[in-house]
Amino acid sequence: MPKPHTFPILYDDTLQISTSKLKEWKYLNAEQIKSGSLTWSRNGNQTASISIRVNTYEEQSFIELDYKYRGEPRNYKVKLVTKPSNLGNGFVWYFLCPQTKKRCRKLYLVGGYFLHREAFNGCMYETQTQSKKYRELDKTLGAYFRTDDLYEQLYSKHFKKTYAGKPTRKYLRIMEQIERAESVSYLDLERALMS
Repeated sequence: MPKPHTFPILYDDTLQISTSKLKEWKYLNAEQIKSGSLTWSRNGNQTASISIRVNTYEEQSFIELDYKYRGEPRNYKVKLVTKPSNLGNGFVWYFLCPQTKKRCRKLYLVGGYFLHREAFNGCMYETQTQSKKYRELDKTLGAYFRTDDLYEQLYSKHFKKTYAGKPTRKYLRIMEQIERAESVSYLDLERALMS
C-alpha cells in the first residue's frame, strides 16, 4: 500500500503581518495609538481582513489583533519590542511571539493565530517542497522567468538605487539577475526544458 500524500502548509500561502509593512504604513511611529485594518487580496479580490490597534505610547508597546477565524472571534495582543539598529541610527521593531517568546519581524496565520514560524509543526516554505532538478533549473533559468517581477521591484515607488552615493546591495543584486536573464539564449532555454 503506498504512503499517503502529505501536503504541508506553505508559509508563502498564509496570511502574514510584517513589521516593515506596519512601519511603512506609519503604524510604528513613536508614542502613538493608531487603529486601522489590514486586508489581503489575490488577483484583485479581497480574501481577508482584520482590525488592528497599535499602541506605541505605553512602556510595553503592543499590536492588538481583532478578527474572525472560521466564524469564531479572535482578539489578542502581541507585544512589540525594539532593538538598536546595527547602522547606529534609530531602532528596529520586532514582534514578541506570544507562544514561542521569540523576536520576529513576521507573523504567520496558521491554525487561527498569528505567530512566529517556529510555533507551527509541518509547515514549509515553497522552495523546500521543490525537487532537486527544479531547484537546479530555477538557479539557472529562474531569473529569465522572473524578469517582470525584477523590473517591477526596480521601478517601485520607494526603491532606493543608491545610498550615500553608492549603489545599494539590493539594486546590484537585481541588476545582476536582470543581466543573467537577458544573457539566456533561446537554445539554452530549449536545452534546459528538454532535459
